[in-house]
Amino acid sequence: MNIFHVSAECYPIAKVGGLADVVGALPKYQKLLKNEVQVIVPAYQTSFVKNQKFNTVFRGKTYLGNQKIDFSVLTLQENNLGFNLYLIKVGDFFDSADVYQFPADVERFIAFQLSFLSWIKETNQIPDLLHVHDHHTGFIPFLVKYTKEYAPKLANVPTFLTIHNAQYHGDFGFDKLHLLPEFDHFKIGLLEWNGRINPLATAIKCAWKVSTVSPTYLEEMSLAANGLEDLLRNERPKSIGILNGIDIEIWNPQTDYNIEYHYSPRDVSKGKDANKKQLCEIYGFDEKKPLFAYIGRLAGEKGADLLPHAISIALNKFKGDINILILGSGDTTVENHLKDLIPFYKSSYNAHIGYDEKLAHLIYAGADFLLMPSRVEPCGLNQMYAMRYGTIPLVRRTGGLKDTVIDIGDGGFGICHDQASVEDIVFSIGRAFGLYQDKTLMSKVIKMEMKRNNSWEQSAEMYLKVYQELIKMTGDVW
Repeated sequence: MNIFHVSAECYPIAKVGGLADVVGALPKYQKLLKNEVQVIVPAYQTSFVKNQKFNTVFRGKTYLGNQKIDFSVLTLQENNLGFNLYLIKVGDFFDSADVYQFPADVERFIAFQLSFLSWIKETNQIPDLLHVHDHHTGFIPFLVKYTKEYAPKLANVPTFLTIHNAQYHGDFGFDKLHLLPEFDHFKIGLLEWNGRINPLATAIKCAWKVSTVSPTYLEEMSLAANGLEDLLRNERPKSIGILNGIDIEIWNPQTDYNIEYHYSPRDVSKGKDANKKQLCEIYGFDEKKPLFAYIGRLAGEKGADLLPHAISIALNKFKGDINILILGSGDTTVENHLKDLIPFYKSSYNAHIGYDEKLAHLIYAGADFLLMPSRVEPCGLNQMYAMRYGTIPLVRRTGGLKDTVIDIGDGGFGICHDQASVEDIVFSIGRAFGLYQDKTLMSKVIKMEMKRNNSWEQSAEMYLKVYQELIKMTGDVW
């Protein structure tokens, strides 16, 4: 198969969240299964892009409404990503390192999608399947089927949508409808939801197949999707939940170049102790105490607003017998509350506001427990990274966290709670503190979680099976 993944993010080119990790890993595993896989993202001016050399393979023009736009398609001169990468430079829309620039994203991502389709149409590169990700590329299933510009060549190409987070739709008013190319206005209902143009709703309606990133999140979306619940229930027959995996080449404590001390399940205690000592020296913590960490966006859907209060209660309750470290950025109010706690708990708590990939890897390798009190977690990758490194996840049972973490009380390898509340977080910290005192059980749990296979292998095969079913619907024999 020849598969095209079109996305706003892809690690290591441009990363804001888990979308980048998925698009940077799934294609690699699909290519290992003997497929031709292309990944197409905008040519942001990120550090990765600035430090690489590219060849221009195509130059063209498209129209954003009445505005003619020049675009070019770039490829890496030296590519070791494991898949074919194409960057699309569209005028000056992506001439910064910022992946998202709301409200300008309406024009930016429409221009990106139109440039991509113009390129494959003009070069006659007709893929076996187009896989689009989230609302940023959500118009593609509509454009290839219903516009005069693209339908003649692309209408029969199967389109596959993955929803990574149904809370974000990219919707806008009808005043910008003119940005799209000409189409039969009897089809305008495919673009509209709740009185606005909604690219995620458009993709859900028009894609041949819809997936989300865990089976549980597929169920949850029909109850909480920021207004798309009825649509998702209606389109349920063509929807599927496929659990994300992780790239076990990048996330491997035996070879990870981001950490100094490597280890395997056989010598996990020695390896984690060395990494924990290094991490505790940086922040002035006592390495003999259990270290709890949080890594990620400081956003309400992650339960981050609960952390300042929960941290304060936990540190007082356990009287300095635990350490807590935060790595993340997001809501400025949450950031400020987390920073305000530092002077009161200097030897037991710290917060690194921002994101540091190397530090994140060290935290996974050195922490004992990872906090994930999410209100919404479509899949979650952090808990799988943590388990890979022998760090026990403390999670709320939601989305992919429910699908991937089994509580130690049920013979599993994590600590789970049901509510996104301060009380549940503190209670789970207390359970983890008790587990830490039982070295035999702690060691057993760590070795159990490290042996789990959370790689992309099985999930990549599931995607390919669905692709094959869609391609057969076109009448192609392959």
